[in-house]
Amino acid sequence: MTSAPAPTGVSPMLSRLAAEQATGALIREHGTLYLEDGHIVHAESPATPGIDVLLTAGGAVQAEGWWEAVDQAGARQRVGRYLVERGRLTDGALELCHLGALFDAAYFTLAPTSGPTRFRYGVSHWFGTVRPVPVAAVERETLRRRELLQRIWPEPDTDTASLTLGPDPDRPVPARRRRVLDLVDGARTASQIATALGRPAFHTLVDLRRLAAGGLVAAVPPPPAATTPVPEWVAHSSVEDPDVALLRRLRAALEAL
Repeated sequence: MTSAPAPTGVSPMLSRLAAEQATGALIREHGTLYLEDGHIVHAESPATPGIDVLLTAGGAVQAEGWWEAVDQAGARQRVGRYLVERGRLTDGALELCHLGALFDAAYFTLAPTSGPTRFRYGVSHWFGTVRPVPVAAVERETLRRRELLQRIWPEPDTDTASLTLGPDPDRPVPARRRRVLDLVDGARTASQIATALGRPAFHTLVDLRRLAAGGLVAAVPPPPAATTPVPEWVAHSSVEDPDVALLRRLRAALEAL
């Protein structure tokens, strides 16, 4: 029995590695996917809180227990199993948290990009394998998440820019979104808010896009582009003067550069 083909339009290279049953690290502009025999076993992205934050921020694992596991089992790539064996975490809680972190980081790692992509064969992650996930399942979930965000609010600026409050920030909102809204300060990004809350970054994007759709938050506009200063005598010279016309063309060329 053959498996269903992976959806196109996410990462042809990833689909090819799955077909090869490759083991190693797929490194993209926004993160890294770790494969084992063609399945994804771990993912990490600078846009998302790591599994350490997700486990410790919610109190599932105490910080000292986490660092003990990293110290004792990281070199053997058994951090997850160590937490279970020492009674720090149940099997179910480990699997649930790890899958959440994997899908969260994979969403950002598989974002469209023009940056380089490379694969390092044989590389594995120090956390260790918990539950391998088929590449096709990760790609389907990534596409589903993209479509969900597009339906909520089609402007993606709130995903990456610093965020500011709208004109009526005290309007009643659900408690979960209120905790997100309370961290919008004109400087933090969605990723920074997710880390501060210890939540998956994609869930934070969903809350922020709903808040943006309601006019409660907005992306901070980028600063205006700097222009090349021009001597006052050039600015006020007659345009009929051929020397001034040449200077104006040079100025336009410099600004274009």
